[in-house]
This record gives sequence, structure tokens and C-alpha cells, in this order.
Amino acid sequence: MSRQRRSFSPEFKLDAARLVVDQGYSIAESAHSLDVGTTAPPLDEAARVRAWG
Repeated sequence: MSRQRRSFSPEFKLDAARLVVDQGYSIAESAHSLDVGTTAPPLDEAARVRAWG
């Protein structure tokens, strides 16, 4: 039985990225507060933004 992939709205992605980039949350803290995995697309994008600073 396969799991269905979740999709995220652009607003959700932006809010998730802001938690990491603007507010200084770690990826793990953000994932926990948003109830998503640490490899969720919004957090992957935020990690890339943080890395390129």
C-alpha cells in the first residue's frame, strides 16, 4: 500500500521558509511545529536559502 504525497500551498511554503530563514528556527523545530517531516519540500527550500545566505 503506497502513501499519497502531501501537497503544500505557496503560502504554506513561504511561511515554513520564513520560520527558518527569518525567525532562526532549526529545520527540526520548524518541521515539528508545522507537523511535517524534516525533508518536506518547504523546509528543503528554506535550508537551501539559509545555506546560500
